[in-house]
Amino acid sequence: MKSVFFLTDSSIFKKIMAAFLAALLPLMAITWMINEQGAKNIRNEISGSIMNTTRFYLDSLDKEADRINRYLPIYVMDRDLMELAATGGEMSSYERSRKILDIQHRLDLMKNSSPFIREAKAYVPLLSRTILSAGYEPSMDEVEFEAMQPNKRLYTEPFTYWHEKIFITMQYPAGKAKDPLYIVGVELSDNKIKETLTQIGNSRGGQTALFNLERGWEIKSGYDTGLYEQMKQLAESKQLKEDHEGYETVTYDGKRFLTVYKYSAVWNSYVITSIPEHMILGSLQVYQKLFWWACALAVLIVLFFAYFLIRLIYRPLMRLVHSFRKIQQNRLEPIVASSGKDEFGYLYQAFNDTVKSLKTLIEENYEQQIRNQRSELKRLQSQINPHFLYNCFFVLCRLIKSDKQKEKAYQFCLYIGQYFQFITRDNDDDITLEQELSHSRTYVEMQRICYGDRIDVLFEAEDGPIVVPRLILQPIIENAYKYALGNMLGAGELWVHSKQADDAFYIFVEDNGESMTDEQIEALDKRIRYGANQLEEMTGLLNVHRRIQLRYGEGFGITLARSELGGLQVIIKLSMN
Repeated sequence: MKSVFFLTDSSIFKKIMAAFLAALLPLMAITWMINEQGAKNIRNEISGSIMNTTRFYLDSLDKEADRINRYLPIYVMDRDLMELAATGGEMSSYERSRKILDIQHRLDLMKNSSPFIREAKAYVPLLSRTILSAGYEPSMDEVEFEAMQPNKRLYTEPFTYWHEKIFITMQYPAGKAKDPLYIVGVELSDNKIKETLTQIGNSRGGQTALFNLERGWEIKSGYDTGLYEQMKQLAESKQLKEDHEGYETVTYDGKRFLTVYKYSAVWNSYVITSIPEHMILGSLQVYQKLFWWACALAVLIVLFFAYFLIRLIYRPLMRLVHSFRKIQQNRLEPIVASSGKDEFGYLYQAFNDTVKSLKTLIEENYEQQIRNQRSELKRLQSQINPHFLYNCFFVLCRLIKSDKQKEKAYQFCLYIGQYFQFITRDNDDDITLEQELSHSRTYVEMQRICYGDRIDVLFEAEDGPIVVPRLILQPIIENAYKYALGNMLGAGELWVHSKQADDAFYIFVEDNGESMTDEQIEALDKRIRYGANQLEEMTGLLNVHRRIQLRYGEGFGITLARSELGGLQVIIKLSMN
């Protein structure tokens, strides 16, 4: 079922083209089938006609050969020929001449009895002469006489092929015990046989051949020797299969030939006729060419249709799709509306109106968030921890009372001044990373004086050429002192470091506190990332996270993990852009 609806998730362009081709291709296929079926019918009809013609002329040759073979004994039993062959040497010249003339007269009658007889002969060994229908040869060819003896043939067919001539012969006496007294034979006219073969296929531009494969002789009416060899190979293959008649297509020299074959038992031969298909299917091949021209035209129509489909539908639709994708990427850009008044013009205008409304809503919402975040920042700035302030004054008093700590007290006063000067400044919401790190170092130095050597601090964060929201690092360090390090019985460790990767800048704040389990760290990380309810004591973390996301986007902010020191690791991800 899925394979049937494979276009369900495809583009509209593919669906329209598939629908168009689904309508066009069946029509082309039906036209092709009609053309092929017509060619097949014509080929069958022409083949049947040629087969009938072949049967007719081959039957004529069979009947003529059979008639000659049946009438030949009448001439063999001629009394004058018997006397001349038996006692011709004892006759007087006059009597011998008279009998020869009578024999020639009857041979001439035999010759004229059939148009297929070229010459009638009588071989008389006693006289060492061959009597012809219109004369006689001065001497008898002994080799030819030997070849004409029927009782020395190893085959049953009545024909003798000798020196490219075909003979039908009969000897007297017919037995094999004695040598013949004489032989009467007729030489068949190969021209007449060729003329008969020509009647079969030459009228359609083809050629016909008579193949006696066992004796190795043939008579052909055409002159294309290459095609003749193809026909002979066909006859050999059909003889091996004992296939006596039929037709098939032969390809020669890049052309197709309709070839009809028929076997004659009388001649022990195959009659093969090959006719060029273009002579048979001339008009139909014109339609085939027109069909291919129609296919080419159909391709042009498909290309023309595809061009206008892409130009009028696909491209405008893809502009709309790309604009929606930009909206998904928070890029609210309007489409340059076309001047047309079609459906796409309406969609473009509606899209632009929607973008304009979204921009207005986003700007209003953004301004509201900015105001809220500024309010939170002001509230954070105003949240001076009384305990921290009390500790600072207590430490300051302790340092002042000690004569040896006056320089440290002076430095501590400077730190307090710098700290509260930065906290209470209202000029800018965004500052350089260098300023943020400087303020955080001031806070760390104040805490170092307060806690002494009980907390080991390693501050390795390096600044970068970026602008960041105010108070994103110091609140994180403050949380570390307040919740992880301040109440530890043992030595505390605080490690602040940074790194840059691709287009992001990371600041890590790690401690060795022991108050949080892995489950608590994971739960707290989720509450920060998914903006859960106010985090009570973690308000500073959530405030920093929200302001970073507002400044850089959803892919930035704070994440929590287990530190290499054993406590909590706070990762601040900032954008370099």
